[in-house]
Amino acid sequence: MKVAVIGAGWAGMAAAIAHTEAGRSVTVFEAARTLGGRARAVSGVLPGGAPVTLDNGQHILIGAYTECLRLMRRVGVDPDAALLRLPLTLQFPDGQGLRLPDLPPPIDALLGIARARGWGWADKLALLRAATAWQLRGFRCDPGTSVAALCAPLTPRLMAEFIDPLCVSALNTPAHAASGLVFLRVLRDSLFSGRGGSNLLLPRVDLGSLMPQAAAHWLAQRGAQVLTGQRVQALVPLPGGHWELIGVADSVSADGTKDAAAQRPVFDHVTLACPSGEAARLVASVGPEQAAGQPQAATAWADCARGLRFEAITTVYAHAPGVRLSQPMLALRSTPEQPAQFVFDRGQLDGQHGLLAFVVSASQGDRATTLQQVLAQAASQLGLRTLQPVQTVVEKRATFACTPGLQRPGMQVLPGLTACGDYVDGPYPATLEGAVLSGTALARATGSSAPG
Repeated sequence: MKVAVIGAGWAGMAAAIAHTEAGRSVTVFEAARTLGGRARAVSGVLPGGAPVTLDNGQHILIGAYTECLRLMRRVGVDPDAALLRLPLTLQFPDGQGLRLPDLPPPIDALLGIARARGWGWADKLALLRAATAWQLRGFRCDPGTSVAALCAPLTPRLMAEFIDPLCVSALNTPAHAASGLVFLRVLRDSLFSGRGGSNLLLPRVDLGSLMPQAAAHWLAQRGAQVLTGQRVQALVPLPGGHWELIGVADSVSADGTKDAAAQRPVFDHVTLACPSGEAARLVASVGPEQAAGQPQAATAWADCARGLRFEAITTVYAHAPGVRLSQPMLALRSTPEQPAQFVFDRGQLDGQHGLLAFVVSASQGDRATTLQQVLAQAASQLGLRTLQPVQTVVEKRATFACTPGLQRPGMQVLPGLTACGDYVDGPYPATLEGAVLSGTALARATGSSAPG
């Protein structure tokens, strides 16, 4: 069975690995020149002119990301070496906030809440009452409930110092607009999934080295192809359930040879692992008369994918010799004028001393304004007035807006045409774990024999 995977992000690489494990002949087509999609390495230059490897965004994994961790091990990455494991902490530069001890749940949460600095007993009791109520309801709520409505019984301090930063880091959507149901699912699977599930896993290596590059090497060793700079322009269904890819190099096919009949690569199955807008474009390229008797299904899928709204994430990299934070990651008090929610000390993570990464989730400002606001925030909240800007990375479509009652497109598009990605219908928001789970599940659900 010849399979084309369109997109070499985390979902695409997970799908390609699972397809390969099932004995299929796999070719991955990636439009960009680098691997990783929206979690990839980028090049930068420090103020003194020295080259530096950055990321397109500072990602956080958690201990409950079992599929990400399994996939890393599968392709030869040691998570214990590549990730710094810390107990869940949402502490600010002044030491206030929550820090869980390394104990089994729910003892870790109970003790962490009791010890939280800066929280009064009214705050702590309100959170314990709310958490108990969520657990008794099985971490379920009405699908139309927002996080803000879900957490209405909590105090303003808890909303500002716990719920808001947790929500925006997990869902990249402000609490007033975020899905309470998805938020509860994240809480359940992190705080109550077993010891270590809520741990923060901070990358010690760039995001390309964390999984995609090792996955490409693993695939190549098993005869699969990973081709960069190859943008698929259109999909054409062929008799017998096969698919033709238009726009990629004519010399490419699933087995590395040219297809003598069509002079283009022909596949038995196509997995769309590209962004939702690109996937919708490719599905729409299949004409109604070609859509295997299901033109309405193809149109509905493309319309649903196009209907997703997106949130941006801005990462501001800044440098000053000798700078070192009290912890590898700190929460920041975020306001419209001081928009960053977190700061990471790359020196304590990957050895790039003096380099800080400020993260602005659900970012709305322009690049230049956000940079100046973050530098001012660093001066006022961290006392750092000598930081020099290195690079500001804006991912305008970083994640879909995880709103209440959101309808997401499904895995199955047409016979022989499926889709995976963090935006595809599933229980999680737009996370690396959601992307990897989607890719693995899709490949495992695909038939193991060629059509026709």
